[in-house]
Amino acid sequence: MTNLLKLMDLSAKEIIEILNTADQLKFEKKNRIPHRLLEGKVLGLIFEKSSTRTRVSFEVGMFDLGGMSLFLSSRDLQIGRGEAVQDTARVLSRYLDGIMIRTFAQEEVEALARFGTIPIINGLTDYCHPCQVLADLMTIREIKGSFEGRKLCYIGDGNNMTNSLIVGGIKLGMDVSVACPKGYEPDAEIMKWAAKNGNFVCTEDVFAAAADSDVLYTDVWASMGQESEAEKRKKIFKSYQINDETMKAAKSDAIVLHCLPAHREEEITSTVFEKHSAEIFEEAENRLHAQKAVLVKCLRD
Repeated sequence: MTNLLKLMDLSAKEIIEILNTADQLKFEKKNRIPHRLLEGKVLGLIFEKSSTRTRVSFEVGMFDLGGMSLFLSSRDLQIGRGEAVQDTARVLSRYLDGIMIRTFAQEEVEALARFGTIPIINGLTDYCHPCQVLADLMTIREIKGSFEGRKLCYIGDGNNMTNSLIVGGIKLGMDVSVACPKGYEPDAEIMKWAAKNGNFVCTEDVFAAAADSDVLYTDVWASMGQESEAEKRKKIFKSYQINDETMKAAKSDAIVLHCLPAHREEEITSTVFEKHSAEIFEEAENRLHAQKAVLVKCLRD
């Protein structure tokens, strides 16, 4: 694996290999077994969007693996002053062993990979969030044991998280349902692909989507860059919430996941969040282990 640009680029086998590596690295970290697999490697971290989990998990991950990371804010790079992405890619390729970028446009990530000569890892774009979903899949397998025959339900905005969850879930054999308001559906091409390659449903009916689900998932109603729409979206999404009634539609042992940060009493109630907080924060921890697996696959293999 050279890059991680989007999950659509990976086969089911490659995703499972990443998850297996993540499980092993998690075991080794928990048992204080050194795994300095990237000794001497340097990862550049380009942030055009702010972050908590992405930045900390990648920095700690590179430290655990024996390498080092450089935080590169777009405010401090010439890319933030109009330097062409292809020029930045070619320059940084001569200094670094890999780049993780968290930005707005998917095309910027693709351009870095096209013009650079080192591995590029997508830390988030408006189109997709592959690193988060690898951690989500890792968490689902840890708790549920398998993917086959499981149903994953996402409730809320059809955003970057939804796009990646659909792809990851379908590729690994899960049934996937999405509930979102009209006009806020996931990417049309991804939905077409999902309908052809698995059991996929997109509906406005929250309870129909949640019925018999093994996993319920949600995200904030207004993502970064949509702050001006927050009040409007609160009205549109008010019924798209994981609450006690939603949980009744799912299986009795259903788990709840959230990519964080969470806005309690909006997309999820405090009661449900706290009841399932162990799962949610295990999922957050798994960002570290899943991303370390990606780093090993990209920078070492």
